Amino acid sequence: MSLIIPMVIFMQQRMAEAGDPDVAKEMQAYMKTDQPFYGVKTPQRQAIFKQAREHTKVATFTDYSRLVLWLWSGENREEQYLAMEAAEYYKAFRTKEAFAVYEEMLLGSTHWDTVDKIASNLIGLLVKEHREFEQKLIEWRESDNMWLRRASLLAHLKHKDQTNLPLLDETILMLANDDEFFIRKAIGWVLREYSKTDPEYVSEFVASHSEELSSLSKKEALKVIQKSGVIAE
Repeated sequence: MSLIIPMVIFMQQRMAEAGDPDVAKEMQAYMKTDQPFYGVKTPQRQAIFKQAREHTKVATFTDYSRLVLWLWSGENREEQYLAMEAAEYYKAFRTKEAFAVYEEMLLGSTHWDTVDKIASNLIGLLVKEHREFEQKLIEWRESDNMWLRRASLLAHLKHKDQTNLPLLDETILMLANDDEFFIRKAIGWVLREYSKTDPEYVSEFVASHSEELSSLSKKEALKVIQKSGVIAE
């Protein structure tokens, strides 16, 4: 019998015990969602996860995928947060095989608090190691699902000097006219992050495409550059 289900139940029970209804309402209001919360803050949630790890060993990829996806399918938002934390924690299982797990999570995400972490911390790192997954980013940038379009940008966020600049530039320019706030913000964010690696490139890119990029994207993109004083001529 798998010990993963008892591990999940253990965490659910502990969160139910630790939850605060008033905090739960505050969390719902902040995230503007109807999804229920236990009302468990991050330090408490992390302590519960630590207890669960001491209670049960995750020994195989099957254990890992079950743990992550069973938590992800939970009714409360904190279970999704635990799913992402578990997905990151067990680094040995963050292999090519895990991409399908992360994609399933992404497809069920409906807000930035889950989309951003899945795209940058999980999917993005696999894309960097296995470039064949860039085809998924190409598919997502054309999706009717705004969160997938955002993910196609934020998957590049932590690539630094290994960023596929032709792909990123192409994606940015494809989405530059997108009216969605979360897309325009993501364009600025990914450019700002890359400016820490190559500020001249980002400065020149923004200057060259000033008419195409939204004011929000440009403002976000140039924050680090303006502080450092690196401006394209």
